[in-house]
Order: sequence, then C-alpha cells, then structure tokens
Amino acid sequence: MLTIRASREEDLPAITAIYRHHVLNGTGTFEIDPPTEADMRLRRADVLGKGLPYLVAERQGEGDEDGEGSGEILGYAYCNWFKPRPAYRFSAEDSIYISDAARGQGLGRQLLDALCVAAEQAGVRRLLAVIGDSANAGSIGVHRAAGFSDVGIMRSTGWKFGKWLDIVLMDKPIGAGDTTSPE
Repeated sequence: MLTIRASREEDLPAITAIYRHHVLNGTGTFEIDPPTEADMRLRRADVLGKGLPYLVAERQGEGDEDGEGSGEILGYAYCNWFKPRPAYRFSAEDSIYISDAARGQGLGRQLLDALCVAAEQAGVRRLLAVIGDSANAGSIGVHRAAGFSDVGIMRSTGWKFGKWLDIVLMDKPIGAGDTTSPE
C-alpha cells in the first residue's frame, strides 16, 4: 500500500539517496554536487520552518498497514517560497523527486496532487514549476496532467553534463488563486 504523508526525520537517508541519484544522473536539477544528509536536513528544516509542506511517498511493508512502521520511501515533494521578498509570499516553487525504481508508476502525479492540497492549506495561491531541461518529458507531463500551464522556456540557463540546458516554467493557481485578496 502506498501512503503519502508528511516527512519525518528518519526519512532523510532515503530522501538524500533519491536526490543524490538525480543530481548525479539527471538534468531535472542543476545541482552538480550531491548534498549530504546534513545539508538535506537543513533544507527540510528551512521548508518546515516556513510552514510549508514536505511530503514523502512510502510503500508499506507487509504487516505495516497502520503506517507507523518503516516502509520504503519511493519519492518526496516539497515547496518553498519562489523568492524571499514579501510580495512573493503567496507563490511557491514545487520540487518532486522519485526513486529510479519507482519511476513511471504515477507516483509523481500523486505526490504533486497531495502537494497542491498541502500548499493551499499553507496559504500558497500559485504553485510554480521551474523544470530543469526542456527535454524532461516526465516532469513536464506530470505538471501538465496536474493542471499546470506553460509559462515559457528560458534557453540555455544551465550547464551540466557538458551541455547547455533550458528551464521550463509552468504554473498553477491553487485554491482561490488570484481571484481574491489573500489578506
């Protein structure tokens, strides 16, 4: 059984391993050197300290239907403020990473849908996707399926694996979006 839940401290080794794989093998992140578990702990604490969601997708082992045991972490998602200035305080950027073994199973969509709900509960009105690599069909497709709209492409903004990479910008209003005042 798959459970999407708030992340816990004990999830950090799996979160770090998943992200490490993406840093070393993928273009969805423009990070070059994988962060340590201590780095990831600080990053998670920063997100949670802002009152924003940090979720994991966990597959429960047999006999662990109550969700209290230690299942396998298959992916994680969080959002963080798009920019630090106060006027941006209702716009957050999402991040979703899936373990290589769990790709193509619809997990990214499930995490993104749950993240949208949790972000709305945290007061976010617009969720932004800043997707590394315009050839990243998986991430672009997941965001489109979840109702994100294309905003644009920033050409050749990153250099990784010996080539220039684009950034794809997408966004989605959540909750009342911009139809009402947030305050």
